[in-house]
Amino acid sequence: MSGVNLKKKQTMSVMLRRLIWVILVPMSIVIAILIGILCWYALQYRTVLANVTAASAFNQDFKNVVDLKMFYYVSDSAYSDGKPVDEVESARELAEKLLENTTQKKSMEAISSVKNLCVTLEQRMDEIDDAMSYDEGMIQLENNIYILTDLIQTYMYDYLYYESVHLSSIQEELSEQLQYLILGTVALFLMIILMLVIYTSNITEQITNPITRLASRVEDITAGDFETKEPVDAAVLEIQQLSDGFENMVGKLNSLIQENKKAERRKRRAELELLQAQINPHFLYNTLDTIIWLIEADKKSESIKMVSALSDFFRFCLSRGKDIISLEEEQKHVLSYLSIQKTRYQDRMDYEVHIPESLYDYAIPKLTLQPLVENSIYHGIKLQREKGVIRVDAIDIGDKIELTVRDNGAGMTEERLQEMRNAIDTGEKIGFGLRTVHKRMQLLFGDEYGLSIISTEGVGTTITAVIPKVKQEEKGIINV
Repeated sequence: MSGVNLKKKQTMSVMLRRLIWVILVPMSIVIAILIGILCWYALQYRTVLANVTAASAFNQDFKNVVDLKMFYYVSDSAYSDGKPVDEVESARELAEKLLENTTQKKSMEAISSVKNLCVTLEQRMDEIDDAMSYDEGMIQLENNIYILTDLIQTYMYDYLYYESVHLSSIQEELSEQLQYLILGTVALFLMIILMLVIYTSNITEQITNPITRLASRVEDITAGDFETKEPVDAAVLEIQQLSDGFENMVGKLNSLIQENKKAERRKRRAELELLQAQINPHFLYNTLDTIIWLIEADKKSESIKMVSALSDFFRFCLSRGKDIISLEEEQKHVLSYLSIQKTRYQDRMDYEVHIPESLYDYAIPKLTLQPLVENSIYHGIKLQREKGVIRVDAIDIGDKIELTVRDNGAGMTEERLQEMRNAIDTGEKIGFGLRTVHKRMQLLFGDEYGLSIISTEGVGTTITAVIPKVKQEEKGIINV
């Protein structure tokens, strides 16, 4: 685990502090929302109450006072002290003030009417001065002043009624909303508690799950698994550092084990070289003889093709000294070998090779398939008169790759098949090439891998090789 990745991890103290914030912040938000809603309703209630209180200051005897003063004024009574301008002006100013703070439509219409009627009343009061006679003045008083004062007082009472109704509705709504708020608050707190439980469980899993996996890793090592694995991916910095250090320690132990395995591989390499020495001279002589025959028969193109195939065959055999190559390289090696044998045996044999491109990059011991194909030719196809077919396939079976070499050759008797199987398992000198391939696969990958043979006399033989689905750089595969 690199230092950069470690910086992205969180310490346990940071996670616990975050848990505290997760508890405090939602609670604070809920409380702030409740206070805000209550303040909003309180502001509305206070505004309407202020309007009602201000409207109550309206002179309840407004009509009587104004009408009487105007009567005295028109009749030129000794009791007259002028037109009631102050009363009307006070009513208009009150209407303007209430209009600024009123929000309900009907209330606004009523108080607007009061304001407009006050303006009109002032105009009508001024028009009385233009009356030509006492009778005309009294007519204007009856038709204009008395009606206007009556309307002003009526609309003011309407305003008080509408605002009182609004005030009552706010009280009822507030009472209802308080019930909803209480229920909503309970529901919200339950949701917050649920979220806290989920978040707390998540933090708990982030701490306990890596520890559990780390404990399982310890059990695997105790059981003998010294293979280096990816460190446990933990969100907690302390656990991540512990896992990283643990895997580093296992890696060093594994290096010591691999050194011992290298020594064992060197012992086996002599056996592999013996296999190559046995195959190469005999195969080379026969191939060169075939090339000479092609040249003598004036088959230039066939001879060139065979020389090219022979060159490819030995180039893949060398593989720059690598013992582990890709499946793609092994396929090319087998194809060059089969091309040479096809030229030698002409119409007596044919072949098919089917290895999916998706498996090309996976690792395989060099000279795994070629000995199996050679066995099919010399112990199957060559021993029958009919045309033989060799088919090489590779199948992805999850974490393994299954390679099969099938032929429709002479096959083996049950006794011979059992001898070959025993030779592969016990290391007897029967079937030298197959035995060496089998042991080398087990040496590199483990006892669960290797060869298996199925054969029926007169029908053909199928040899299956199972290898792990790994690439050359994985699982400590080293070329020796």
